Amino acid sequence: MPAKKIYFASDQHFGAPTVALSLPREKRFVQWLDEIKKDAEILFLLGDLFDFWFEYKHVVPKGFVRVLGKLAELKDAGIQIHFFVGNHDLWMNDYFEKELDIPVYHQPKEFVLQNKTFLIGHGDGLGPGDTGYKLMKKVFTNPVCKWLFRWLHPDLGVGLAKYLSVENKLISGEEDVVFQGENKEFLLLYCKEILQKKHYDYFVFGHRHLPMIYDLPQNSKYVNTGDWITYFTYGVLENGVFKLKEYQ
Repeated sequence: MPAKKIYFASDQHFGAPTVALSLPREKRFVQWLDEIKKDAEILFLLGDLFDFWFEYKHVVPKGFVRVLGKLAELKDAGIQIHFFVGNHDLWMNDYFEKELDIPVYHQPKEFVLQNKTFLIGHGDGLGPGDTGYKLMKKVFTNPVCKWLFRWLHPDLGVGLAKYLSVENKLISGEEDVVFQGENKEFLLLYCKEILQKKHYDYFVFGHRHLPMIYDLPQNSKYVNTGDWITYFTYGVLENGVFKLKEYQ
């Protein structure tokens, strides 16, 4: 029997810029999920699966039934799934855990996979700089701010959030399609800082949208899984070797 594989994907941003325009990408991603079902042992979703997600006490954003149903199918088939919240779905609480039995992480987490050590996360707010976003994230995750937003009717709250996300082009900027240089890539700098304290074979993140595998000191590697907006890339770990692939 062929060896099982471990898959990684991030930054699908389903729902943006509109539900109708997002639907073909969602169908493409669901087709990929269906194809990996035959040999996947574990699937890591590294955040921003949705362009906006907020869990009210009894309400979640409507839509996305295809991808949610396919994730449930994979989980019921015995495939482990791990979800890391991104900056667009950071208001996810326990819906995935209760409905799909998928653990949800809000911080990077260590894993040992195929005898390799990994640090895995979405990647937002890590490393030096980006002080504006870090401040904004503190506001968005503040319990009082979340409590106040929860009092908005979902039609108003979700609609407002979607509008701001698209209008401010928070999905991806021009800087995301160009490598900024080793001394300016904040996730690279973060990985190097961590390596001074602890070794990992692989650092795997999303958020940046630009697919890359970058060699680090100590025979370590930084991986960015890219996105499902422009690149349609994903990571696969097989026999201890990590590769990036494009879904055709």
